[in-house]
Amino acid sequence: MISQIPNLEVDNAQAVEELIESESSHQEVIETVISSLDQDNTAMVSHTDDGSLWKFQYGSVEVFVQLTGESDQDLLTVWAGVLKLPAKNEPGLMRKLLEMNWSGTFETCFSIQNDRVVVSSQRTVADLHPKEISRIVTLVANIADDNDDLLQAEYGGS
Repeated sequence: MISQIPNLEVDNAQAVEELIESESSHQEVIETVISSLDQDNTAMVSHTDDGSLWKFQYGSVEVFVQLTGESDQDLLTVWAGVLKLPAKNEPGLMRKLLEMNWSGTFETCFSIQNDRVVVSSQRTVADLHPKEISRIVTLVANIADDNDDLLQAEYGGS
Protein backbone atom coordinates (compact mmCIF):
# COMPACT_ATOMS: atom_id res chain seq x y z
CA MET A 1 0.00 0.00 0.00
CA ILE A 2 1.32 3.43 -0.94
CA SER A 3 0.49 6.33 1.32
CA GLN A 4 1.62 9.87 1.85
CA ILE A 5 3.75 10.77 4.86
CA PRO A 6 2.45 13.75 6.80
CA ASN A 7 4.78 16.75 6.82
CA LEU A 8 5.70 17.34 10.45
CA GLU A 9 7.36 20.76 10.13
CA VAL A 10 9.99 19.94 12.76
CA ASP A 11 13.63 20.75 13.27
CA ASN A 12 15.59 17.68 12.08
CA ALA A 13 18.15 17.64 14.91
CA GLN A 14 15.51 18.17 17.60
CA ALA A 15 13.25 15.47 16.18
CA VAL A 16 16.08 12.94 15.94
CA GLU A 17 17.15 13.67 19.52
CA GLU A 18 13.59 13.11 20.73
CA LEU A 19 13.45 9.79 18.85
CA ILE A 20 16.72 8.67 20.43
CA GLU A 21 15.32 9.25 23.88
CA SER A 22 12.07 7.46 23.09
CA GLU A 23 13.75 4.38 21.53
CA SER A 24 11.69 4.65 18.36
CA SER A 25 11.87 2.13 15.53
CA HIS A 26 14.10 2.74 12.51
CA GLN A 27 10.95 3.22 10.44
CA GLU A 28 9.75 6.03 12.74
CA VAL A 29 13.16 7.72 12.59
CA ILE A 30 13.22 7.51 8.78
CA GLU A 31 9.76 9.07 8.52
CA THR A 32 10.76 11.90 10.87
CA VAL A 33 13.96 12.60 8.91
CA ILE A 34 12.12 12.54 5.58
CA SER A 35 9.41 14.83 6.93
CA SER A 36 12.05 17.33 7.99
CA LEU A 37 13.72 17.31 4.54
CA ASP A 38 10.57 17.16 2.38
CA GLN A 39 9.67 20.84 2.04
CA ASP A 40 7.05 20.31 -0.68
CA ASN A 41 5.15 17.49 1.07
CA THR A 42 5.97 14.97 -1.70
CA ALA A 43 6.93 12.00 0.48
CA MET A 44 5.30 8.67 -0.25
CA VAL A 45 5.80 5.26 1.35
CA SER A 46 5.07 1.70 0.29
CA HIS A 47 5.04 -1.11 2.86
CA THR A 48 5.32 -4.74 1.67
CA ASP A 49 6.45 -8.05 3.12
CA ASP A 50 9.95 -7.23 1.83
CA GLY A 51 10.17 -3.99 3.82
CA SER A 52 9.38 -0.34 3.27
CA LEU A 53 10.30 2.06 0.48
CA TRP A 54 9.98 5.82 0.78
CA LYS A 55 10.51 8.45 -1.90
CA PHE A 56 10.54 12.23 -1.68
CA GLN A 57 11.68 15.23 -3.66
CA TYR A 58 14.70 17.13 -2.38
CA GLY A 59 15.61 20.11 -4.53
CA SER A 60 15.96 18.77 -8.07
CA VAL A 61 16.38 15.07 -7.14
CA GLU A 62 14.07 12.28 -6.09
CA VAL A 63 15.44 10.44 -3.04
CA PHE A 64 14.61 6.81 -2.20
CA VAL A 65 14.98 5.20 1.22
CA GLN A 66 14.55 1.44 1.61
CA LEU A 67 14.43 -0.47 4.89
CA THR A 68 14.18 -4.26 4.60
CA GLY A 69 13.26 -4.70 8.29
CA GLU A 70 14.31 -4.08 11.88
CA SER A 71 16.61 -7.08 12.55
CA ASP A 72 20.40 -6.78 12.67
CA GLN A 73 20.75 -8.43 9.25
CA ASP A 74 18.31 -6.07 7.51
CA LEU A 75 19.52 -3.21 5.33
CA LEU A 76 19.02 0.53 5.10
CA THR A 77 19.65 1.72 1.54
CA VAL A 78 19.37 5.35 0.40
CA TRP A 79 19.86 6.54 -3.19
CA ALA A 80 19.09 9.40 -5.57
CA GLY A 81 19.61 9.52 -9.33
CA VAL A 82 21.78 12.27 -10.78
CA LEU A 83 22.37 11.36 -14.45
CA LYS A 84 20.87 9.03 -17.06
CA LEU A 85 23.21 6.86 -19.10
CA PRO A 86 24.50 6.71 -21.80
CA ALA A 87 26.33 9.98 -21.32
CA LYS A 88 28.79 12.10 -23.27
CA ASN A 89 32.43 11.24 -22.64
CA GLU A 90 31.73 8.27 -20.36
CA PRO A 91 35.45 7.61 -19.65
CA GLY A 92 35.76 11.22 -18.44
CA LEU A 93 32.57 10.86 -16.42
CA MET A 94 33.81 7.67 -14.74
CA ARG A 95 37.11 9.33 -13.82
CA LYS A 96 35.25 12.34 -12.40
CA LEU A 97 32.94 10.11 -10.35
CA LEU A 98 35.86 8.11 -8.95
CA GLU A 99 37.67 11.32 -8.00
CA MET A 100 34.50 12.64 -6.37
CA ASN A 101 34.09 9.35 -4.45
CA TRP A 102 37.53 9.91 -2.96
CA SER A 103 37.21 13.56 -2.06
CA GLY A 104 33.71 14.47 -1.00
CA THR A 105 31.07 11.82 -0.63
CA PHE A 106 31.62 10.89 3.04
CA GLU A 107 29.59 7.70 3.75
CA THR A 108 27.96 7.85 0.31
CA CYS A 109 29.30 7.00 -3.13
CA PHE A 110 28.50 7.46 -6.79
CA SER A 111 27.27 4.19 -8.34
CA ILE A 112 25.48 2.95 -11.44
CA GLN A 113 22.00 1.47 -11.06
CA ASN A 114 19.84 0.54 -14.06
CA ASP A 115 21.60 2.90 -16.49
CA ARG A 116 21.58 5.81 -14.02
CA VAL A 117 24.36 7.38 -12.02
CA VAL A 118 23.17 7.56 -8.43
CA VAL A 119 24.46 8.76 -5.10
CA SER A 120 23.95 5.92 -2.64
CA SER A 121 24.65 4.60 0.81
CA GLN A 122 23.88 1.23 2.36
CA ARG A 123 24.47 -0.41 5.71
CA THR A 124 23.04 -3.10 7.93
CA VAL A 125 20.59 -2.17 10.65
CA ALA A 126 22.84 -3.72 13.34
CA ASP A 127 23.70 -1.00 15.87
CA LEU A 128 22.16 1.65 13.62
CA HIS A 129 21.74 4.86 15.59
CA PRO A 130 19.00 7.41 14.74
CA LYS A 131 21.67 10.07 14.10
CA GLU A 132 23.24 7.79 11.47
CA ILE A 133 19.91 7.44 9.69
CA SER A 134 19.55 11.20 9.66
CA ARG A 135 23.12 11.68 8.42
CA ILE A 136 22.86 9.07 5.63
CA VAL A 137 19.55 10.37 4.27
CA THR A 138 20.69 13.98 4.50
CA LEU A 139 24.07 13.28 2.86
CA VAL A 140 22.58 11.38 -0.08
CA ALA A 141 19.94 14.08 -0.65
CA ASN A 142 22.41 16.97 -0.43
CA ILE A 143 25.24 15.41 -2.47
CA ALA A 144 22.82 14.35 -5.21
CA ASP A 145 21.11 17.74 -5.32
CA ASP A 146 24.45 19.58 -5.28
CA ASN A 147 25.87 17.56 -8.19
CA ASP A 148 23.03 16.55 -10.53
CA ASP A 149 22.85 19.80 -12.50
CA LEU A 150 26.64 20.01 -12.89
CA LEU A 151 26.94 16.40 -14.08
CA GLN A 152 23.98 16.76 -16.46
CA ALA A 153 25.42 19.97 -17.93
CA GLU A 154 28.85 18.41 -18.55
CA TYR A 155 27.96 14.79 -19.39
CA GLY A 156 24.21 14.64 -20.02
CA GLY A 157 22.76 12.61 -22.86
CA SER A 158 24.83 11.52 -25.81
